[in-house]
Amino acid sequence: MSLTSLALIENWPVPSAAAGVVGADGTVLGTHGPAGRRFPLASVTKPLTAYAALVAYEEGAVELDEPAGPPGATVRHLLAHTSGLAFDEHRVTAPPGERRLYSNAGFEQLGDHIAKATDIPFAEYLRQAVLEPLGMTATSLEGSPAKDGVSTVEDLLRFAAEVQAPRLLDPRTVAAAMTVQYPGTKGVLPGYGHQNPNDWGLGFEIRDSKSPHWTGGSSSPRTFGHFGQSGTFLWIDPEAGAAAVALTDRAFGPWAAEAWPVFTDAVLGEVRGAGPVR
Repeated sequence: MSLTSLALIENWPVPSAAAGVVGADGTVLGTHGPAGRRFPLASVTKPLTAYAALVAYEEGAVELDEPAGPPGATVRHLLAHTSGLAFDEHRVTAPPGERRLYSNAGFEQLGDHIAKATDIPFAEYLRQAVLEPLGMTATSLEGSPAKDGVSTVEDLLRFAAEVQAPRLLDPRTVAAAMTVQYPGTKGVLPGYGHQNPNDWGLGFEIRDSKSPHWTGGSSSPRTFGHFGQSGTFLWIDPEAGAAAVALTDRAFGPWAAEAWPVFTDAVLGEVRGAGPVR
């Protein structure tokens, strides 16, 4: 199977783009563009960091509800963006669990917490816990656990296959990661404004009924994933049994808000057997 809808990335106003789709059984359904090229991930780094945190949890190095980050917060709060930390500053702006405050600082404190618990620098822990076992040899963390990952479409399809059929984690742990944490919590989805509720799992954003959204109109409410300000995204739609990755070298903006849903709906149409959508 080769998805012709992936060629829609050729219409995107970006210098370079690559995309791919992988099924729930790990079969790569297609790629387009330089799938082996390394792109900065921006916040698509966060699902990788979260997965490493869940490995640390299963290894017994940390507990999800142990204290971490600002006073009163836990590992779970940091993963779910409810620690109360500001977006890019290590200062508290709300009590833990009260609001969904999307926070790079929270993921940086999460990385520090895991590094202390394991006595391994977080970038190295990520490599040992997630990247190396999955054969993600072109992926690295080159700074902040929130935003400084670099990877390829090929590697991220390996990761998306793992999330859909876990080998590194108990499937129940991954199910928790795609389950809403602190239901009913309001917040701002970066680039898309205030959402009530602003549902999030453990390191993965959950689509539910958010509108507007960066996935497609035909994406199921169970769709989860992440997008990055470097013009990147990864979504997994459990009902479609597929995941898609797109990496570009143009910052997120109105072009992406317009192009990504069209692309997603086209991919889902093919995956579900409805044929390509133009």
